[in-house]
Amino acid sequence: MKPFEYARAATIEEALAAGAGGGRYIAGGTNLVDLMKLQVETPEKLVDISRLALDSVEQTADGGVRIGALVPNSDLAAHPLIRVQYPMLSRALLAGASAQLRNKASVAGNLLQRTRCYYFYETAAACNKREPGSGCDAIGGFNRIHAVLGTSASCIATHPSDMAVALRALDAVVVTALPEGRERRIALGELYRLPGDTPEIETNLKPGEMIVAIALPVPPPGRQLYRKVRDRASYAFALVSVAAAVAVEDGVISSARLAFGGLAPMPWRSAEVEAALAGRPAGTEAFEAAADALLSEARGYGHNDFKIVLARRTLIACLRDLTA
Repeated sequence: MKPFEYARAATIEEALAAGAGGGRYIAGGTNLVDLMKLQVETPEKLVDISRLALDSVEQTADGGVRIGALVPNSDLAAHPLIRVQYPMLSRALLAGASAQLRNKASVAGNLLQRTRCYYFYETAAACNKREPGSGCDAIGGFNRIHAVLGTSASCIATHPSDMAVALRALDAVVVTALPEGRERRIALGELYRLPGDTPEIETNLKPGEMIVAIALPVPPPGRQLYRKVRDRASYAFALVSVAAAVAVEDGVISSARLAFGGLAPMPWRSAEVEAALAGRPAGTEAFEAAADALLSEARGYGHNDFKIVLARRTLIACLRDLTA
């Protein structure tokens, strides 16, 4: 690990002032510290925000919920408001990492964690995300865990978060603080960027901008589900995951919200998938149409070809369970 400067912030204003010069914010550090040990990331300054008063979960006047950026993943999963109103989020959190990591990892850190692509972690390998312009060894390499949607010729890495997939289906909004003293609200779908030619730029956050909360609107109608398919149940990242809320009235799907993990460089949500379900009888024909819409532009890279079939089967199984 390379030497770095360390500052501990007592207020949001102190944190923003310290981070404005290129400092990296750190709370639980469950991902960033590992990357620093491997010298995948070598920040010159860390700003410790773990003492800030951003660790509450509160119901808002409109019936939604505001989640502080520093709420530990384990606390959020167990919170009564989340378990009752947003069960897909609770289940997604419990499906992520180990109990020890969930106790330490923060909500904001979960959103901003880096890919688990083997080549990103191996500094001797070519990785455009780690070293722009060096190439992508995952393309043509061992790419079993890699993306089949939203990829580019520069990068086929997946986003690793389970929590972010559920938040995408729930229409979450990221609340941030900017160095100039104002607040910004970003729809979760607008927080992340597809790799394109610049896979090293993963979010639309501005320099020094800090996540302070996540805002959830009122819960969606219908039943909720989060299902994660992985190599082992104890601790593994998703091969395919589905976060879904589906409402059925008189045998017809009245609304559907679906997001997917393990398939793309960001939590994936498609208006075409939801449109293929809304207003149609709950049955195999609608479910197959939704899978077709999801995977119409999917592309495998060899070892991960199986994900296309797995995603179809997982989506259809989830829809059957939700509409039974």
